[in-house]
Amino acid sequence: MRLSSIGKCVDQPLILNKLENKMPALLIGAGSLYGIFDTYRSSKNKSDNKKKKIALKNSIIIASTITASLAGAKGVKTKAIKFNVFNKTINIPSKQIIPSLLPSHSLSKILEKQNSSIENFLRTTQKIENQNILRLLNKARNKPLKPAEIEYLTDNLKDSDAKRELFNVILPEQESLNSKAIFSEIGRLSLLGAIPVLGGVMGGIAADKITSTSSKKSTSNKIKEGFYQYFANIFLCNVGACAALFAAEGLQKTGKIKPLSPVKKMLVILTGITATGIIGGSYIANKMSQKIIDPIFNKAEKNKKHKGVYEERRPELVDIALHADDIATAGVLSGFKWIEPALPLMYFVSGYRAGIGYRN
Repeated sequence: MRLSSIGKCVDQPLILNKLENKMPALLIGAGSLYGIFDTYRSSKNKSDNKKKKIALKNSIIIASTITASLAGAKGVKTKAIKFNVFNKTINIPSKQIIPSLLPSHSLSKILEKQNSSIENFLRTTQKIENQNILRLLNKARNKPLKPAEIEYLTDNLKDSDAKRELFNVILPEQESLNSKAIFSEIGRLSLLGAIPVLGGVMGGIAADKITSTSSKKSTSNKIKEGFYQYFANIFLCNVGACAALFAAEGLQKTGKIKPLSPVKKMLVILTGITATGIIGGSYIANKMSQKIIDPIFNKAEKNKKHKGVYEERRPELVDIALHADDIATAGVLSGFKWIEPALPLMYFVSGYRAGIGYRN
């Protein structure tokens, strides 16, 4: 079985729709489990009162981070309202308050488009005698195809404009992004990563206020960890990916390298992420904290109450694990669509760690 068939399988619009619909439940479930584990770990050997406070704080941070992640991914839209006043019906249409940062794959529109495409293909193509082809085309009207079925259609349908138009709808190829599109994607992904981090920081500060544990140190820790998580684990990695793609595109234009396949493009992106984000991200994030956040909190090393607030954040093994979302970013920029619905889940841990104000 060819890898290209597997790639086309997971990128089918109907598969993307299923992943998109399951993402909120996955995010809530996985986020809650991670929070429960962290609460248990961090409350060991603590008094019952402290355990309750930790559990409450972590619950608030989990809720705020998940809410922010979903708001960024799905957007925020008001519901349509209909009511009667003096025997007159008034309709208030729904309004998009916050636009979605992830593409929406409406099931009804997908089915309508796929059925129309298949009908058009059958109408403009000579009569097909192969019953297996007809069976698979009928299946594709409302169900995703398996890799083996995709391979069968690819190999047995004669190459033609009609076939290419059909496959563009039911089995779309990975997108090849140019420089302008890459820049736009980097901006979108960076914003998508910033929202859960911001939600985590705000939830953490609110949780401290609610549990009467707020202090200058706890607030500064959250803001500094938010800076670290965003710049070291998200933004600078996106910058590295963008720089690597721009460089590769320049070499392609001069004929020094051949056009990159999606897999090779992904390797180029990961190289850029490693050089700019993973290696330099920690240093740059710490420098930004020193220059921006420290002055805001009036650097006071002599005050024992705030000891440790201004110390540098050192990279740890778990931070390296958090770069799994960079693999997802590389996949998106390489044209693999199925990864996009999972991005809010991958950015959740960065938001949560910012919310608890984690420092070494």
